[in-house]
Amino acid sequence: MKKHTLSVILITKNEADRVEVCLRSVVDIADEIIVLDSGSTDETVDICRRYTDNITITDWPGFGKQKQRALDKASCDWVLSIDADEALDDNMKQALKQLLSQELIKETAYRLPWGVTLYGSTLKYGRSARSVLRLFKREGAQYTLDEVHETVIPVAGETGTLKGLLLHYTHRDYGHGLDKAAQYAWLGSQKYHRKGKKSHGLLLALLRAIWTFFHIYIIRRGFLDGSVGFIVAMTYAQVNFNKYVGLWLLERDK
Repeated sequence: MKKHTLSVILITKNEADRVEVCLRSVVDIADEIIVLDSGSTDETVDICRRYTDNITITDWPGFGKQKQRALDKASCDWVLSIDADEALDDNMKQALKQLLSQELIKETAYRLPWGVTLYGSTLKYGRSARSVLRLFKREGAQYTLDEVHETVIPVAGETGTLKGLLLHYTHRDYGHGLDKAAQYAWLGSQKYHRKGKKSHGLLLALLRAIWTFFHIYIIRRGFLDGSVGFIVAMTYAQVNFNKYVGLWLLERDK
C-alpha cells in the first residue's frame, strides 16, 4: 500500500511527438501531474490533457524559474521532476512504487540513473553515465533560477540512488541535436556573464573544448559507446567552446 504521495512536474513546449511516452510512464504512480506549457503550437497540450487537468499556459522565463513555478504548484509529499523527452523504464517505475510504499524513507532526495538513448543506442559511458537528482521531498526544496542547467536544492539530508533507468531521448535527429547544442551554449554564455564569470580569451575556450572531449571520450570511456560515443564527445566539446566564445563576445560588448 502506498504510504507517500507523489507530484510529477513537467515543463513543455512543442513536444507532441515525445510527451505521451513520458506521461504514460508516470501516470500509474503519480497522485498529481502538473504541466507548465510555454506556448506550444502543436498538439502537446491536448495530449497532456489526456493525463491531467492541472495544466498552466505561461510565458518562458528560463528553465530554473519555470521549474520553480511548477514546483510551487505541487502539493504531495514527494516530487518527481521529469522532462518531456524522458520516461521511467519498468525497473525504475517498480523501484519508485516500492519506495513510496515504505513507512519511513530516510533519504530526502534520490538520483535517477540516466539511460541516454541517441541514434538508436542507449549510452553507458561518457557524460551519459550519470545520475540526475530528480526525486525529492517537496517541503523545503527549491530550484536554482538559472537560465539553463538548473538544479534542485533539496532539504538537507541523505541522497539515495533509485534502481532502473530514466530513459532520455535527447535528440529527435542530428539537426535537432545541433539546434539544441547551440541553444544551450548561448544560454550558458548568458548565465556565466550574469554571474560575472570570465572567459579568459579564445585560446582558453579552445583548450576547454579539447579537455572536454578528452575527459568524456577517454577518461569517462565514451569510446566504449562506439561511433555514437565519439559524436557525443565532439558535441559536448563544441558546446563548451561556443559557450566560452559567447561569453568572450559578451565581455567585449560591455
